[in-house]
Amino acid sequence: MSPKERVPSTYQRNALAPSLVAAAILFLAPALFQANWAPLVLFIASIFGLIVGWFALQARHWWWIPVFLAIAVLWNPVMPFPFSGVVWTTAQPVAAVVFLAAGATIKVIRK
Repeated sequence: MSPKERVPSTYQRNALAPSLVAAAILFLAPALFQANWAPLVLFIASIFGLIVGWFALQARHWWWIPVFLAIAVLWNPVMPFPFSGVVWTTAQPVAAVVFLAAGATIKVIRK
């Protein structure tokens, strides 16, 4: 018996790792907001939104770009919006799911 040769993947998913990090932070956001770590959540969501948006641009997945620009603006830590309540608490896991969906679908052909 000969060992099987490993066949390299045809695609690479550059947006997967930043999406997983952002999704983890956003799923933990309600607890982090109560512990006064809101600036950390805002920084991570905004910066990783721009990073994933850039990977979407490189992969020519244009439909993701406005979504991540909106996330970068809504979660921006420089001039934060005074969001609170149920809508803002619900927006955190919704954005996390958006990050996960984008991380799974944004891919480029490996060269």
